[in-house]
Amino acid sequence: MNIEEYKDVWVFIEQRDGEIFDVGLELLGAGRELADKLEVNLCGVLLGDGIKDKAEDLYQYGADVVYVIDNPVLKQYRSETYMKAVGDLVRKYKPEIFVYGATSNGKDLASAVATEVMTGLTADTTMLDIDLEKRLFEASRPAFGGNIMATILCKKHRPQMATVRPKVMRKPEPDPSRKGKVIEEKIQMKEDDLRTKVVEVVKAAKKGANLEEAEIIVAGGKGIKDEKGFQMVKDLADAMNATVGASRDVVEAGIIGHEYQVGQTGLTVTPKIYIAIGISGAVQHVVGMQNSELIIAINNDPDATIFNAAHYGIVGDAFEIVPMLTEEFKKALAEQEKGVTTNA
Repeated sequence: MNIEEYKDVWVFIEQRDGEIFDVGLELLGAGRELADKLEVNLCGVLLGDGIKDKAEDLYQYGADVVYVIDNPVLKQYRSETYMKAVGDLVRKYKPEIFVYGATSNGKDLASAVATEVMTGLTADTTMLDIDLEKRLFEASRPAFGGNIMATILCKKHRPQMATVRPKVMRKPEPDPSRKGKVIEEKIQMKEDDLRTKVVEVVKAAKKGANLEEAEIIVAGGKGIKDEKGFQMVKDLADAMNATVGASRDVVEAGIIGHEYQVGQTGLTVTPKIYIAIGISGAVQHVVGMQNSELIIAINNDPDATIFNAAHYGIVGDAFEIVPMLTEEFKKALAEQEKGVTTNA
C-alpha cells in the first residue's frame, strides 16, 4: 500500500427516506477542521434511491465534494449493497480519513468496509485530531471503564477510519454561499443479484425517556445512594419541567432503567441546561454531556472532576441543596402561572 496516494477526508452521510441524519452534518463540521489542517478536500458520501437532489445541501455544511450513488438497490440499508458501494468508492478514490456516525447502520457499515478494504477502525470516538508532523489521524475514546482517554492510530493502513456517536460533535451553522462539486458513481448490482431481501420496514415506537431531545436534564449519580435519594432528583426535574438522566452507577444499581443513562455506554445529550447531582465526573459520563449549553454541578466533594466540566458548581450536601432548589422552582412556577392567569 502506497499511503501517499490517499488524500481527502470523507464523511458518510446517512439518510432515511431522503432525510439526512444530523450526525452526518455534525461530522461534516468536525471533518472540515481536519481537512483544513491537512489542506485537502472534505467529501461527503451519500447513497440511496432518489437522493441526488440532496447532495448540494451538504456544501453549506462544509463539503467540497459529494460522491453520490443513486440506485433502487440502495433504498433501504443493507450491508451487502452499502459495503460494495462504499468499498468500490474507497478503492477508486483513496480517502485518507473516513468517519461514520455511530448509529446502528453506521457501525455496521464501518466495520464491514474496514474488513472489505483491510484497514483499521476506531469505534465510538469522542475526539478527532491530526498529528500534522506524521500526518496521522488521532481518534480518541474513553477506555478502561472510562478512567482514561485512549488515542488510537492506524499507521500502516488507509483509510484511517472511525465512528462517532450522534451529538458528540456540534452541528455547524450552514453557509449558503459555499459551493462544491457532485460526483455521481454507479453500483454494478441489481435486486436479483442480492441475497438479502427487504420484506417489510416497520418503524418502532420510541419508549421511555427522550433524553436526546430534552432541553433540560436533571441527572443523578452515585452520590444519590438509593431509590429514595433518586426521588429527590425526579422531584427537581418535575419542578423544572425537565427530563431525568442518570450516570452508569445508578443504572447498574437498578435504580433507574438504561434508557436514562448518559455517557459513553448510554446516550450523548446536548440540552440547554444539564444539572449533575452527586455525579463524580468520570470521563465516560462527561463525554455524554460535555456539549450541553449550561452545566451545573452539585457535589459535596470540592475536588470532584465534574466541576472541571461545569459552568457553575455548588459544593455541598445534595440532600440539603436539591430540596431547597425544588421548592424555589415550584414557587417561581406558581408565581408565573398566577401572573398568566391574572393577565388572562
